[in-house]
Amino acid sequence: MTVGYVAYLVLALLVIMFLSAAIRILREYERGVVFTLGRFTGVKGPGLIILVPFIQQMVRVDLRVVVQDVPPQDVISRDNVSVKVNAVLYFRIVDAERAIIQVEDFMTATNQLAQTTLRSVLGKHDLDEMLAERDRLNSDIQEILDQRTDAWGIKVSNVEIKHVDLNESMIRAIAKQAEAERLRRAKVINADGEQQAAAKLVEAGKMLSEEPQAMQLRYFEALHDIAGERSSTVVFPLPVDLLRQFLKEPEK
Repeated sequence: MTVGYVAYLVLALLVIMFLSAAIRILREYERGVVFTLGRFTGVKGPGLIILVPFIQQMVRVDLRVVVQDVPPQDVISRDNVSVKVNAVLYFRIVDAERAIIQVEDFMTATNQLAQTTLRSVLGKHDLDEMLAERDRLNSDIQEILDQRTDAWGIKVSNVEIKHVDLNESMIRAIAKQAEAERLRRAKVINADGEQQAAAKLVEAGKMLSEEPQAMQLRYFEALHDIAGERSSTVVFPLPVDLLRQFLKEPEK
């Protein structure tokens, strides 16, 4: 009887070991790349997967979007400015077979390719373009990466440049440039204001010259403004038209 119990126990253990080695459960976002005696035999999942122990092996592949940080890269722009640039890469696997068979480590390969592409693309642009046209640069990098990783079964959905780090001297130079630009705009705005004011004064002078009574009204308004000011000095405007009566030469 004891030998029989031991035999049943050994058989039960063998069955449990067989089932544990044969049964695999894949989640909804996972796929299994199955190899039979080293040869690719298909992609399975999600759900319950049964393998032949010691004959078939399976490699799990996650199909969710992977967010990968691209380390800071030393980039020399087209106008010979040295900067450090880092970015964020978003990609996912669309073909599990190619991601496992065509490349040894798709995570490392994609990250290294993103680093070289980042340096290559940004090196073709000026510093001003790096700072002002990030959306276009992100699109260019994403398109290049998507084309090159297509053979690996990877889809690059987005690339975002995070930081463009400048040295202190370049930051001061950019600040001086921005200050000079603001001063230039202020001078242009001031000149435009002077030009518009001069045009309005010419227009007002023409209107006052057509109506002498209007000049008298402006004179009274100026007197009213002076009377309202609390000052020890009083400036009394005297219209030139009033003096003309006294400056006329006596008739002979």
